[in-house]
Amino acid sequence: MLQRIFTFFERYSFGVCTYLGERFNISISKIRLFFIYTSFLAVGFPLIFYFFAGIVLDLRNYIKRQHTYYR
Repeated sequence: MLQRIFTFFERYSFGVCTYLGERFNISISKIRLFFIYTSFLAVGFPLIFYFFAGIVLDLRNYIKRQHTYYR
């Protein structure tokens, strides 16, 4: 049951932690823990950053797909 929950969130999340982990060569689980812990300490501010970064990454991927489609 717990594995299904993890799979759901990994599949349908924005991929911000994965992007940051690959970009800066840091473990993805450490970045996720950082977001979780700082969300408790900073009263949710990192969640706002996470959603904003997710929207930016989604738009970036959308633009890349459109650019390759019209080539």
